Amino acid sequence: MLLSGVTNEETYGPERAERLVSLLRELAARIVELDRGGRLLDATPELLRLLGSARSELFHYEVRLTYDTPEIAESRRIVDEATRSAPEPPFADDEDLPWRRRDEE
Repeated sequence: MLLSGVTNEETYGPERAERLVSLLRELAARIVELDRGGRLLDATPELLRLLGSARSELFHYEVRLTYDTPEIAESRRIVDEATRSAPEPPFADDEDLPWRRRDEE
C-alpha cells in the first residue's frame, strides 16, 4: 500500500528520502490510473488522504535540517535540566531590577 514506508521519527536519512521519492511516484501513478479510468474525481476521499500523507512527509523533508542530531539532543537535555534546577532570580519582574537607578523610573 502507498505510504507504508513513512515513519514519524525525527530523523531524515537517505533511506527516508528514497521512500519519499517512491511515495510521490506511487501517488502520481495512482492519479494517472484513476484519470485513465475516468474515476479521478470519484476518488476524492482517497486522493485527499494520500495527498495529506504526502504533504506531511514533504513538510518533514523540507524542515529536515532542523532535526536534532543525538549530540544536539543531549546538549539540549543538559541545558533544559540545568535551567529547571537553577534557583529563581532574587527579583520578580522588570520593575525590580537591582541595577536600575531610582531616578530612571
